[in-house]
Amino acid sequence: MSIHAQLSPEALARLQQQRRNSTISSFVVSILVVVIIALILGIFLLPNIVKETPVIVTYASSLDEETKVEEKKVTTKVMRKPSSPSSSMAKVIAANNQSPTAVPVPDQLTNAPSLDFGDGDDFGAGWGDGDGSGGGGGFTGIPPTMKARCSKADRMARLLAEGGTPECEDAVVKCLNWLQSTQNPNGSWTNNYPVAMTGFALLVYLGHCETPQSPEYGETVLKAITYLIDVGMKNDGRLSNLDATHNHWVYEHGIATYALAEAYTFCSQLKIVIPNLDTVTKQAGDMIMQGQTHEGGWLYKFESSGGGDNSIGFWQIQALKACKHTGLWPTSKFTKTIRNALDWLEKVQGEDGAIGYLNDSKRSPGLTGGGVLAFQMWDKGKSGPARKGIKWISENSEFEWGEENSNLYYHYYHAQAMINQGGKAWKDYNERFRDVLVKAQNPDGSWTQAGISHGPISVHMATCQAALMLEVYYRFLPGTGEK
Repeated sequence: MSIHAQLSPEALARLQQQRRNSTISSFVVSILVVVIIALILGIFLLPNIVKETPVIVTYASSLDEETKVEEKKVTTKVMRKPSSPSSSMAKVIAANNQSPTAVPVPDQLTNAPSLDFGDGDDFGAGWGDGDGSGGGGGFTGIPPTMKARCSKADRMARLLAEGGTPECEDAVVKCLNWLQSTQNPNGSWTNNYPVAMTGFALLVYLGHCETPQSPEYGETVLKAITYLIDVGMKNDGRLSNLDATHNHWVYEHGIATYALAEAYTFCSQLKIVIPNLDTVTKQAGDMIMQGQTHEGGWLYKFESSGGGDNSIGFWQIQALKACKHTGLWPTSKFTKTIRNALDWLEKVQGEDGAIGYLNDSKRSPGLTGGGVLAFQMWDKGKSGPARKGIKWISENSEFEWGEENSNLYYHYYHAQAMINQGGKAWKDYNERFRDVLVKAQNPDGSWTQAGISHGPISVHMATCQAALMLEVYYRFLPGTGEK
């Protein structure tokens, strides 16, 4: 006989409930254990995230040594040395954006220029409030007046809209190739006034939106910039290799300051860091403002007493406008200097609208375009002096290659002043010079100017001036006059 103990229904229910709870608890504990193990493995085995540094281009060269390129890994922050470098200072750029521009390369050397009354010029037209649509990715921070040159499509559209032809652009590209082939190993051009001649060439490249990132001309541009920086660092911001007692160093300084300031604007917006570019640009611009005469002009050696040599002064006014775009100074810094400069030009303008050499409107009245351009660049394009100057150019300018009236020194100013004015004045002037200038280009891409009294102008300077005239269609958007 066996005895069996039976649980009551209530006890049996409680037992089953306990079993269920035990099963659930075991399942939860198992999941937690797996999660904890996974976390531990993640902490100890997950590879560290490594931040990749940008590739930079390092130029270890002096003014006399050949530039070399090597690829290195560096920290993401480039520190600028505060002291003046030796001639073997390394030049470094760090670029974060890609430039959308490209183009083509070739050959020849230059003759010695004369700077006796302002050899060479390029004046930037229309630095006013342009309304262009811009040049595309990477250039959005560049002033609207400048960035329309930075897209090939925009560049060609503007060229055709403003009266240019495809042959104009072809001529500019041939010039860029010639300049590249004639650059010295240290980044300069020519052996006569190399600082000014390097400034001219750099302005031509920047006028086509060629920066240190450009596939075809990037190294050429970078070498030019670093050459000018080296000169400035060795001379406390004075951009000339000439002795300070030499009359013509002020010409070199104005031209080179203009080029470096424009280069700084591009580089800062493209996140290209070039050591000491900001330092030299700032020192050079300050030197121009401090070198103005009491009457508002500029003279040889930056003398404070006296009136003004307009052939010198136009370069300083142009350079200061480029400096203003850099953002290195507050806008108010330029107010007094420019007001005095424009007052001086209005004072020396003749009744017929001409603005000549020094305070004599009858002497070298072909400089009138530079005076008009000075007013236009500083938002005075509709002023009386500017209108009178445009009238003088319309009535007195001709362009016959090989004749005195084709002097490129004058016509650089005229072309840019007239496109700013727009309308019939520009249309007539454009038809006067465009095809003649294109046809005058040498097969190698250079221009040789003869038959003018202020010269001889070197092949290099004539070439740069001619190219800047043909870049006028897109180099700056018109800031004044008819659109």
